[in-house]
Amino acid sequence: MESVLYYTKLLEAETEKIIVGKRRQIDLILMTIFSGGHVLLNDLPGSGKTTLVKTLSLALGCGFRRLQFTPDLLPSDIVGMTVFNQKKADFELVKGPVHTNILLADEINRAIPRTQSALLEAMEEGQTTIDGTTLPLPQPFMVLATQNPVERESTFMLPAAQMDRFFICLSMGYPNAREELAILSHLGDGIPYEEVKAVANQEIIQGLRAETAKVQVSDAINRYIVELVQKTRVSPWLKQGASPRASRSLYQGSKAYAAMQGREYVIPEDIKEIWLPVMAHRVVLTSEARFQKKTAELLLREILEETEVPPCKKELFHGRKEK
Repeated sequence: MESVLYYTKLLEAETEKIIVGKRRQIDLILMTIFSGGHVLLNDLPGSGKTTLVKTLSLALGCGFRRLQFTPDLLPSDIVGMTVFNQKKADFELVKGPVHTNILLADEINRAIPRTQSALLEAMEEGQTTIDGTTLPLPQPFMVLATQNPVERESTFMLPAAQMDRFFICLSMGYPNAREELAILSHLGDGIPYEEVKAVANQEIIQGLRAETAKVQVSDAINRYIVELVQKTRVSPWLKQGASPRASRSLYQGSKAYAAMQGREYVIPEDIKEIWLPVMAHRVVLTSEARFQKKTAELLLREILEETEVPPCKKELFHGRKEK
């Protein structure tokens, strides 16, 4: 897993030329990229969501498109459409901005549900359908969406089906005083995107994904994942527990996280590190839980703490091949 660790360090270094004090968020996004998933950045305006996405895309050396979601945005504005070419006297297919490697869906919750749903096929199946014609998307492909959780006017809450398609949900959070001073000194007059170098490309990312898939997962770790997810489905405080897609996300994410540490096998600490960002946006609280001021993060932490951690012995992985 040396190449995954190597490129993780390179991408961290390039991204931190612009982004200050957000190493964990950067690592979780890289984990999602290596896992083939999508990211939802849920935070207040001005917290650096869009800057992080643009900086990381430059470091990755992949195709990048930004799409501002607004109430008048149509599905065809995302996936594309068939238009009549007067010169050729024939109809031709025009691909939309989703046909790229990294799509920044800025303020995704400002678009109407019909438009939001245009991303579902692309996010789940890596393809789009335009007037009956199915087109594969470039690989790697991922959506990095942002939304403001505070404003409610002229916004449309993402449905549970779409929330579940996001691999992780992150918050940037406010910088501390030292970090904000560093932001002012280096970025006060403008963001120097020209300082960021491309240290990877599409072929490298695909290779890193293939290497990540080789990370070994023991039966004990698989049972640990299943037990954790099952407990979300029987919790009296949760109206909706995590789906089987959540189990797969934990499985894939733990492999990527282990590879980023230079390991060829998953340990329980990998599951613990990614548990909240992978799970918190997938569960729905009951009315009683909201009345009691409980949060998804609090309930998920309780589930994690009360679940017995399986033994982790390196020799369990010797000679074991992933099926």
